[in-house]
Amino acid sequence: MCRSIKTLRPPVLPEEATEEDIRAAALQYVRKISGFRAPAAHNREVFDRAVDAVAEATAELLAGLEVRGQTAAARRAG
Repeated sequence: MCRSIKTLRPPVLPEEATEEDIRAAALQYVRKISGFRAPAAHNREVFDRAVDAVAEATAELLAGLEVRGQTAAARRAG
């Protein structure tokens, strides 16, 4: 996996991941999978849709994870 994608959940990331953190990880993932750092104009739309989909799935995953030793209130408080 791409080494520049970091873990976005506590306790590795002490605070809740921001939208920016999630989007950056999604972008790195799509870059790695596609093999393109920046897509050509004719691939831009599908590339951007993939980043959006991965970011949405990542946010959903992080919101649903239960980390041992943390209550839901503690997770929301960051």
